[in-house]
Amino acid sequence: MTPNDEMTSKMTLFDVYALQPIRITKGAGAWVWDDQNNRYLDMYGGHAVISIGHSHPHWVERIETQLRQLAFYSNSVHLPLQTELAEKLGQLSGKENFRLFLCNSGAEANENALKLASFHTGRKKVLAFQRAFHGRTSLAVEATDNPAIVAPVNRTGNIVFAPLNDLAALEQAFTEHEFAAVIVEGIQGVGGIRVAEPAFLQRIRALCTQHGAVFIADSVQCGYGRSGQFFSHDHAGVEADLYTVAKGMGNGFPVAGVLIAPQFQAKHGLLGTTFGGNPLACAAALAVLEVIGQEKLIENAARLGQYLLDELSRFPVILNVRGAGLMIGFDVPDSHADLRQNLLFQHHIFTGEAKGNVIRLLPSLALTREEADLFLEKLMAAISAG
Repeated sequence: MTPNDEMTSKMTLFDVYALQPIRITKGAGAWVWDDQNNRYLDMYGGHAVISIGHSHPHWVERIETQLRQLAFYSNSVHLPLQTELAEKLGQLSGKENFRLFLCNSGAEANENALKLASFHTGRKKVLAFQRAFHGRTSLAVEATDNPAIVAPVNRTGNIVFAPLNDLAALEQAFTEHEFAAVIVEGIQGVGGIRVAEPAFLQRIRALCTQHGAVFIADSVQCGYGRSGQFFSHDHAGVEADLYTVAKGMGNGFPVAGVLIAPQFQAKHGLLGTTFGGNPLACAAALAVLEVIGQEKLIENAARLGQYLLDELSRFPVILNVRGAGLMIGFDVPDSHADLRQNLLFQHHIFTGEAKGNVIRLLPSLALTREEADLFLEKLMAAISAG
C-alpha cells in the first residue's frame, strides 16, 4: 500500500451479516419505511425486539425526558430508576419476590445466569438442548447448538446437549451428570419456533429440585409477553430459579436482565457491568412495561396469536403451524422456499427465517387485527403466485 492509498482508504464494516438490499430509515407501530419511502409491514420486529411498536410515543418521550436529565452514571451510586424498574417488572411478571440484575444483552444475561448457577452449586456441567440458541459470549455460545459459531476457546466440554421434549433423554442425562444448571427456552426462536412441552418443562423443574440444579428459563426471545403469558414457561405452570430477559425489554434500546429467585446469595463483586442499568436503558424499559400494562398487550398477543395460528392452519402449502401468542412458526415445502423473499420484495412484508424452510413471525405485541388480516391476505397472494 502506497502513502496515497493510506490517505484515501477508509474503514468499512466487518462483513458478518447477510443483508437484505433495503435501507430502513424510519418506523411507526407495525410499519417501517425505506429510503425510497416504500412502506413495509413488520411481522418480524427485528428478531422479536419491537414489543410495543416502532417509535411508540410514550417510549420516545420517556427516553427524551431522561436524556435531558441524566444519560449515564455507573453502578457505583444509587440509581432510583433501577429500583423503579425492578418493582414494575416484578409486578407485571408476577415475580415480586425475585431480585433483578441489569445488563445489556440476552447473551450477557445468559452468561451471568450460568455463572450465578455455577457459583451457587459449585458445579460445572450444564444441560442444554438441541437447536438451542443462548447467545454468542463464552458460556452462552457453548450452550448454543451451532458448532459454526463456537470458537476453540469456548469449547470447555462442560455443556451436555439433549433432544428437546425427549423425557427419556432428559432422565438419562441426570443419571450420567451432576449439573449446575439446565438452561431451556420455553419456545426456541432461532431453532425454528420449537415449543417446549409443558410436561417436559415440569420434569425439568422436578429433576432440578431433586438434584440441586438451577433451572434457567431463557426468556430472551420468548418472554416479555410474546407468548401470551409474561414468560412462555408460565404456560407449563412452572417457576424457574433464574429468568433471563432482553429483546422485547427495551423495544430496541439495549437492556437486559436476570430475575433471580430468593435462594441466591448476593455479595459485592459477584456480578458486574459498566453500562447495564444506566438511566436511559431503565427509562426505555419502564416505558415498555407501562405500555404493555396500559394497552393490555399480553392479552392482545394471546388473542391475535391464536387467531393467526387458527387461520394459518387452514392455508394451502403451509405445514406444521406452531407457537404461542405472537411467536409463530411454520414450514414451507421446497417448492415455496422463496416465499419469505417474495413476501418481502413483492408484498413488502418482513418475516423471519430459520433453517429448513421455516418462516418465523415475531411482530409487535401491539399488532392489530387489521394488520394481521393484511398479512394473511398478502401471504395467500404470495403462496398463490408460487
